[in-house]
Amino acid sequence: MVKPYRQLLFDNMKQNGREKGIHIDKVNGYVDHVHCMVSLKPGQSIDNIARLIKGEYTHWFNHISGIQNNTLQWQSEYFAILVSPSILKKVRSYINRQEQHHFKIGYEKEYQKLVKPFPQSDDIKHSPFTY
Repeated sequence: MVKPYRQLLFDNMKQNGREKGIHIDKVNGYVDHVHCMVSLKPGQSIDNIARLIKGEYTHWFNHISGIQNNTLQWQSEYFAILVSPSILKKVRSYINRQEQHHFKIGYEKEYQKLVKPFPQSDDIKHSPFTY
């Protein structure tokens, strides 16, 4: 996703999340993926939040935003990990620096590094739109 549309999408994601009772602490990404730091409330699940985020924002981007000649699509899978409160500041910084980070490290290399410690991740089918 090109830069001007990214920020527009991320701003809308946070606003719409607030309206839906989803606390999106931090959101950012690069041309081919999105990182969201979300605080779950009782009764919320990662799966439901991921589906809502993807569905709401795809609809908004493709039908409401007024952005023409571009279509937003997500893959059906997602990758989620829990973050310890002791490293929240570090993770927020990482999310904020996505553009600079991916000038140095490509998405595929980063993805493999992220999922390597998780044996069940071998079952994940992914494309450049995993987040």
